[in-house]
Amino acid sequence: MSLFITAETLPFGIAFALIIALALIEGLGMLVSLSPSTLLDHLVPAVDATDVDTGLDRVLGWLHLGRVPSLVLLVLFLSGYALFGYSLQAVVHGLFGVYLPAWIAGLLAVPPGLVTVRSLGALLAHLVPRDETSAVSEQSLIGRTGVISGGAARRGLAGQARVRDSHGRSHYLMVEPDVDDEVFDDGIEVLIVRKVGSFYRCIRNPYPTVL
Repeated sequence: MSLFITAETLPFGIAFALIIALALIEGLGMLVSLSPSTLLDHLVPAVDATDVDTGLDRVLGWLHLGRVPSLVLLVLFLSGYALFGYSLQAVVHGLFGVYLPAWIAGLLAVPPGLVTVRSLGALLAHLVPRDETSAVSEQSLIGRTGVISGGAARRGLAGQARVRDSHGRSHYLMVEPDVDDEVFDDGIEVLIVRKVGSFYRCIRNPYPTVL
């Protein structure tokens, strides 16, 4: 029990407390027809449609923001952060008989928390149910341009593209070239031409100065 009450694991205790608090707030919000998760989604930054691809866009896409509810991603981060932090302190204490300072352990636990968001967020992005409105939105992205922003895209190995809808909000799609032998590297501007299964097919934007 000393692992959970020592000052060196305080950041991870706070993370678990936040998870419980978020669950309670979400539950209370459902009783009054006000969803905190929806409010949190509205706080996700949207870049103007005229802007170029930025580092922020890449980070948001890597973390699946826009594809998975923000509150779910926050809970995933807090869970991964806390579990790794407690495990790290337990191992260090078992080997050396002391705990790492709280600030060092807290910093070391941030990358595993982000990796948890990345890995489990990818799974949840395929499991989150989509209603009729989002299905229509998916079809409306056909014919729009985007930028490859998550590694090279080739047939059989989809890459990630950032595409903006008519309202200027970014969507992160998994895309493959529509032509078998084409490969689109990071930063290439593409045109979404159709959707096949869970992936979109794209071609190189033929009119970059027009579309």
